[in-house]
Amino acid sequence: MSRSINYASSPLLASKTPVWRSKFIVAGLALAFAGLAGRAAYVQVIGNDFFKRQGEVRFARNLELPANRGRVLDRNGLILASSVVAQSIWAIPEDVEKNHPKMRELAKLLDMPLAELRKRLADNDKTFVWVKRQVDEPIAQKIAALDIKGIYQRREYKRRYPEGEATAHVVGFTNVEDRGQEGVELAFNQELAGKAGSRRVIKDRLGRVVEDVQDVVPPVDGPDLALSIDSKVQYFAWQKLRQAVLQHKAKAGSVIVIDTTTGEVLALANYPSYDPNQRRNLSGEQLRNRVLTDTFEPGSTMKPFIAALALDKGLVKPTTLIQTAPGRITIGGSTIRDTHPKDVLTVAEVIQKSSNVGTVKMAMQMSPREMWEMYAQVGFGQKPQVPFPGAVAGRLRPYKTWRPIEQATMSYGYGLSVSIYQLAQAYTIFARDGELIPLTLLKSDTPAQGVRVFSERNARAVRDMLAMAAQPGGSATRAQTMGYSVGGKTGTARKQEGNGYAEGKYRGFFVGMAPIEQPRIIVAVMIDEPTDGKFYGGVVAAPVFSETVQETLRILGVQPDMNVKPQIVTTEPVEEAF
Repeated sequence: MSRSINYASSPLLASKTPVWRSKFIVAGLALAFAGLAGRAAYVQVIGNDFFKRQGEVRFARNLELPANRGRVLDRNGLILASSVVAQSIWAIPEDVEKNHPKMRELAKLLDMPLAELRKRLADNDKTFVWVKRQVDEPIAQKIAALDIKGIYQRREYKRRYPEGEATAHVVGFTNVEDRGQEGVELAFNQELAGKAGSRRVIKDRLGRVVEDVQDVVPPVDGPDLALSIDSKVQYFAWQKLRQAVLQHKAKAGSVIVIDTTTGEVLALANYPSYDPNQRRNLSGEQLRNRVLTDTFEPGSTMKPFIAALALDKGLVKPTTLIQTAPGRITIGGSTIRDTHPKDVLTVAEVIQKSSNVGTVKMAMQMSPREMWEMYAQVGFGQKPQVPFPGAVAGRLRPYKTWRPIEQATMSYGYGLSVSIYQLAQAYTIFARDGELIPLTLLKSDTPAQGVRVFSERNARAVRDMLAMAAQPGGSATRAQTMGYSVGGKTGTARKQEGNGYAEGKYRGFFVGMAPIEQPRIIVAVMIDEPTDGKFYGGVVAAPVFSETVQETLRILGVQPDMNVKPQIVTTEPVEEAF
């Protein structure tokens, strides 16, 4: 039997609901819908630009289109540095299957341990990670063929340096971002880099381009840069320098070759060097451009400047006699000696025999100010005007602080310091008949305009003295060159350590020019710390000069001016006292 229910008997159902409550609920719902409609109108119409920008931020990207970096060329158009296409490998870690069967093969292609590869892909919170930058194109193609999900490639440029170690300190190198770090690559980075272009696109979450949304702005490639360097001269000079450093078991060496017509640097090399194509585990010793960064007391290479100044002041003539016996002179309680005492010498013979006593006697007839002004005028104590980073000024103290003994020692190259670059430039005075010319690392067909330091007659007179120094009886017989007349000056100096000189550590150097009547080139060589028992500049540095001069003049097409073989004396050369 069914049971009837009396709803009216329920107190809850029997209660009356106020009318305003239902109206309030309806009004609230209507207001909510109105708010939603207003918000929709704002998003779709009024604030449309803002939300479009926010959407673009999440999906649209400005892709940089890298410019091709300009090539670095030698004076004859041979490539010293160029850019090649190189793919960089990147990944979305969360999309990569860590235990993928081809992961070991990928690690092998990337030349990295499998554990390191997995470590780079371990962070699933990252949506982008570089796996390896600038992979060679054949390797990149093999990686693409593996078809591993989450592994992608991006096109970049990688620098190549065909001449390797020989030109490393001139050209330098770039980093993975294609920015110059050393040498010409750094000094002329802005010019070589060009201007990157851009492309506006929409990407999906995997980084794939879905649609172009703006026209492409094409990149502007960097212009080529032609250097003054002759790659043949550069390689030959570097090779001979390397042989000398290894032969004499030296710490290092430097060489620079200058065209005296234009002031162009035809070669600038150091050893030890490095391969700019393989830059792992490089040391500061390898990276140092010693031609510009290393300074030393120039020793007897200063004597020709003192002779030229004495001639210019009218204090002496080339034939003026100077008494150098008994081979020593005392100034301010200190004694200066000649290694091989002589008797009476002419000014020309003082330079030929490298007499300290004769040089000091000329110098002490001058004031400290006159000597200082001449040294400063030829560039000592001043930073070279060269774009390379790290070029040093050397040391030249103010003349007001010189004591008599310091003036005396500075006349034969002690108490001041110079770089081999400064020394080579200073010798352009004797090659250019008294004019100091600026040097350049860029190709130039215009004759260099110099600044006069000494008179033409006196500069030529000193050049004749330098020729005597390379002849029998002089200090640089090993500098003689087959078929060409040469002139120059040796130097040997103890290395400074702390406040004194290191025992048994020397630098040997030589700077000279050829052909001697109308010099076309200047070559300066420095051998640092030879340890095989021979350390004189005339023994360790002069032979490098000789071979470099002969090959350079042949490459430049300069006709030989001698029909006889050089008369090289096998005895030890005369050198200055230490």
